Amino acid sequence: MPINIPNNLPAATVLENENIFVMHENRAYSQDIRPLKLLLLNLMPTKITTETQLLRLLGNSPLQVDVDFMYTATYTPTNTPQEHLIKFYETFNEIKHRKYDGMIITGAPVEQMPFDEVIYWKELCEIMEWSKTNVYSTLHICWGAQAGLYYHYGIPKYLLNKKMFGVFPHRLCCTNQEKLFHGFDDTFYVPHSRHTEVRRQDIEANHNLTILAESDASGVYAVANTNRRQFFITGHSEYDPLTLKTEYDRDISQDLQIDIPLNYYPNNDPNQQPIVLWRSAANLLFTNWLNYCVYQETPFDLAQL
Repeated sequence: MPINIPNNLPAATVLENENIFVMHENRAYSQDIRPLKLLLLNLMPTKITTETQLLRLLGNSPLQVDVDFMYTATYTPTNTPQEHLIKFYETFNEIKHRKYDGMIITGAPVEQMPFDEVIYWKELCEIMEWSKTNVYSTLHICWGAQAGLYYHYGIPKYLLNKKMFGVFPHRLCCTNQEKLFHGFDDTFYVPHSRHTEVRRQDIEANHNLTILAESDASGVYAVANTNRRQFFITGHSEYDPLTLKTEYDRDISQDLQIDIPLNYYPNNDPNQQPIVLWRSAANLLFTNWLNYCVYQETPFDLAQL
């Protein structure tokens, strides 16, 4: 089944060229089924790129999914055309009366700032509080995961000595019965690109949280709350093959001190084509979330949330 997105969304052309089944909203409304309702709070500066990355993974499912896009009203994005925001995005005030099966909160390039110094922090807290009663399952990604862990459970973040940058092997800390990681290999790879981290000892000290997966190199990767309705993912499984290269080339062009992303280029040679090690695990992660954590758990009538 397809992912249902607004007519003329730029990501549609990219996804259709990749043979991902996209259904435009005018056709979807004629079908007599109840699709999953998802909300994407996109905090990334390159919103169109992030949309495409996440929709690619959400569309790799037998479920029909309707996606609404939201940005923060307290900060006006400067890297996304205003007409794109007006046409495809809404603010919290416009959607807060709705209920959703699932919600994704993306990362943001503000991780080195204290949470309460982020210009839209107060608004984000209001959204995260709202999600507890208006969203069945919420998936937090990278800085979004750190923000969610801090707001909901008081888990602090820590500045790293240098950027965690590359593609790292991970292992499960849970059984094969954990729905989010059903079918995962014993070792799987995930890209990371961040300057801060959350720590195992802080999470283990909170009886409302469980670590589901981690890496010896990059630390805690996946955390869930007790009822498995909030998930916190510290890496970027959604990244495209060349996203880390784009970040690396950008920093090099600005004469910034940046290491070559680990386990990404053959022989760590940035002149070679990167190797994708995380694609299958990324598809499985989002498919499992949609199927096991959202579709099979959420009430048919969202008014019951």
